[in-house]
Amino acid sequence: MIDWLYRYPPLYSGTLLKRYKRFFADIQLDSGEIVTAHCPNTGPMTGVSTTGSKVQLSQSDNPKRKLAYTLELIQVHDTEPTWVGVNTALPNRIVKLALEKHLFPQLGDYSQIKSEVVYGQDKKSRVDFYLTGKDPEPPIYLEVKNTTWSQSTRAIFPDTETTRGQKHLRELTALLPQTRAVMLYFINRGDCTEFAPGDVTDPIYGKLLREGIAQGLEVLPCRFDILPEGVRYLGLAKLSI
Repeated sequence: MIDWLYRYPPLYSGTLLKRYKRFFADIQLDSGEIVTAHCPNTGPMTGVSTTGSKVQLSQSDNPKRKLAYTLELIQVHDTEPTWVGVNTALPNRIVKLALEKHLFPQLGDYSQIKSEVVYGQDKKSRVDFYLTGKDPEPPIYLEVKNTTWSQSTRAIFPDTETTRGQKHLRELTALLPQTRAVMLYFINRGDCTEFAPGDVTDPIYGKLLREGIAQGLEVLPCRFDILPEGVRYLGLAKLSI
């Protein structure tokens, strides 16, 4: 029996016809019906939004929604057929479930989990998770980045220039060494065993990440197996810096 960390609701199979205006995707369901689904991913989705790819959609019964369907999974064929999670609303929810189960022993013995805590020099940023335990253990500031782009079996982030991501690295690094700062890369596909920064797409991000690591920034490249049934944690990928 598989110990799912997260279970998807019943999903509908189809084929991607096109993605446009970032938030829309036209899908032909296996029934033959063509629907427009919400694409909850603002990024370019490099390598994972190829026309003709198999997809999985969830359906909402909320009458106030303009689009009933949401794009959840896309199948890629980089090394072998692999499902990739593309709903960027899910990684933080899944990481919180994993934190509650203490699935990341690297984080130590924390007892409290807070989400969206204000931090940074201007106090205008929010870290995804703030973990605390018993004194004298320092608190942990943990940021989550959804990662879907790969080259062979190497997951890469980011897949485009991200000034927001650069800011997060600067702010996390600025917390050191008084506290612990952690970048958790949510590798939203099960076929990657390594992780590296996207120096080609954003060399500044790669530089900041390496500088942060040199100052004590911790990196957790977390592998997740993604299937239409659900999501399970596979452990850490090898960090290639």
